[in-house]
Amino acid sequence: MKNDIHPDYHEINVVMTDGSEFKTRTTWGKEGDTMRLDIDPKSHPAWTGVHRMVDSGGQIAKFNKRFASFGIKS
Repeated sequence: MKNDIHPDYHEINVVMTDGSEFKTRTTWGKEGDTMRLDIDPKSHPAWTGVHRMVDSGGQIAKFNKRFASFGIKS
């Protein structure tokens, strides 16, 4: 195996949508960083069966503004 070609593999904290936390090893971020999830298996419709609109980036508002003249609402 070649030296100095692999990314740093370290431990981070992951915070789920309900506030629970766990540690995992990854190449994301830096040692000790915290990854906060917007969607996880506890809140994703594929696992919960409850469908709701999640608009973290303003896409729904953008859609409604663009198509308001057509009378379409999300």
